[in-house]
Amino acid sequence: MNTNPDWALYRTLLAVLDEGSLSAAARQLGLTQPTVARHVDALEAALGADLFVRSQRGLDPTDLAQSLRAHAQVMATTAAALLRTASGTSGTVAGTVRVSASDVVGVEHLPPILAQLRRDHPALAIELTLSDRVEDLLVREADIAVRMTEPTQTALLARRLPPVEIAFHAHRDYLARRGTPASIAALSAHDMIGYDAETPALRAMAAQIPQLDPRSFALRTDSNLAQLAAIRAGFGIGLCQSAVAQCDPALVRILPDVALPLPLWIVMHEDLKTSARYRAVFDALAAGLA
Repeated sequence: MNTNPDWALYRTLLAVLDEGSLSAAARQLGLTQPTVARHVDALEAALGADLFVRSQRGLDPTDLAQSLRAHAQVMATTAAALLRTASGTSGTVAGTVRVSASDVVGVEHLPPILAQLRRDHPALAIELTLSDRVEDLLVREADIAVRMTEPTQTALLARRLPPVEIAFHAHRDYLARRGTPASIAALSAHDMIGYDAETPALRAMAAQIPQLDPRSFALRTDSNLAQLAAIRAGFGIGLCQSAVAQCDPALVRILPDVALPLPLWIVMHEDLKTSARYRAVFDALAAGLA
C-alpha cells in the first residue's frame, strides 16, 4: 500500500460493487461518472492492485475487491451510525433512530405505532429498513430490531413479546369458487401460495405440517408481502399472520386447528438503553406490538 486511502474511496468502491457499473454508482452517490472513475483509480493506486477488470459486460470485481466488500460495508454502517448518534442531544427524545423489521411487520403493524411515536416526539426521526435478514445490531446496521427469531448475540437488550400466530387463510370469493378444505390433505386439490427458496426457518415450519408439499404450490414467492397480496386477491390459500387477516373481513381462516406460532422479540444494543430516544422507540414498539 502506497498511502492511507481516504474513507470516501471505500464508499465509492462499495457503490460500484453494489451497482455493477460506474454510471449506476455515480447516480447512487450523487457524483459524476468521471469522479467515480477517479475514485476507483485512486484507490487502486493506493492499494497497488487492480480492483476491477474491464470487460464487455462492464466491470468485473477482482478477488481483492470482493474481499474488501465486507470491510467497506462495516465502514459505511459505522459512518451511518455515527451520524445517527450525533443527530440528537443527550437526555432528549430527538434525533434519528434506525429500526429493522420484516416486511409484513413493517407494512402491516409499525405505521400506526410510528405515527403515534412521531406525535409524541416531534423531534424524532425514524429510518425504517424492511428485510427478513437479521440485522447485526452489534455493528449498528440498525439501532433497534423487531425479530421473529430469538436473539443469540450477547450485549443485546431483548424483550420477548407474545408469539405471532400464522395460519391458513383464503379470500371468501376463492372459497366460494373452489370450496373450503376440511383437512391438510385436502389442500393438495387447491391453489396453494408458498415460498420459493427453502431456508432453515421454513424447513422448521414445514416440519410442523409434513403433509404440505411445496412442490405443489401454484404460486411461489419469497416475499411475504407478495404472498399476503395474493391471498387478498383471491389467488388461493396461503399462510399469513392471523392478526393481519382478522383486520380484513374478506379473509377466512382455513383449518382453525392448525396454527404455527412465531416468536417475537424487540432487540437493541445494551449500550443504547440509557439514551432517551432509543429507549422511547424501544418501549413504544414493545407496547404497540404487544
